[in-house]
Amino acid sequence: MENKVFPTKGNLIASKKSLSLARMGYDLLDRKRNVLIREMMMLVDKVKLLREEITQAYATAYYLLQQANISTGVISDIASSVHVETGVHVTYRSVMGIEVPSVTIDPSPIKMEYGFDESNSRVDEAYIQFHRVKELTVVLAEVDNSVYRLANAIRKTQKRANALKNISIPNLEATVKFISDSLEEKEREEFSRLKVIKANKEKNKRGAQ
Repeated sequence: MENKVFPTKGNLIASKKSLSLARMGYDLLDRKRNVLIREMMMLVDKVKLLREEITQAYATAYYLLQQANISTGVISDIASSVHVETGVHVTYRSVMGIEVPSVTIDPSPIKMEYGFDESNSRVDEAYIQFHRVKELTVVLAEVDNSVYRLANAIRKTQKRANALKNISIPNLEATVKFISDSLEEKEREEFSRLKVIKANKEKNKRGAQ
């Protein structure tokens, strides 16, 4: 590799400092990556269980909705009387500088918001089940989005760490070696030159005697 850095003591000091910072940066990125991976792996298992649970919950909810429609006719009028959920809140917490969402929903008792003369127990069962689906969806939204953000951060961190490990650090190590070898060679040349000068002086001194 061609090194275009001029071999001076100043450049050697600067290159060693840059190398030290690059190694420190790699260590920090490596620790960050490990923390993020650990955090994500804790959530991955949770996502798997949640997906299975919410899939079953949706299947049950739509089955109960179908039964409610069969028993009372299409219940779109009943559905329109149910209020739109506005109690969902999103805040964020930091994991190694990565903003991870925390999704919550205001706790509220299950309250039938439709007339009993237009419904029956099948409608109630469907309503209760969809309430459960709503709660699970809030939890899944938090965990799923957290996993996505963490995975994306891990990918970027890994890319930066690899760049330091495979490109920046080797280049700086090569630069430090090049400058050190060049300065050592200059010192040897200077030492040899001084020895020759000293030998010539002694020779001339003896000849003058």
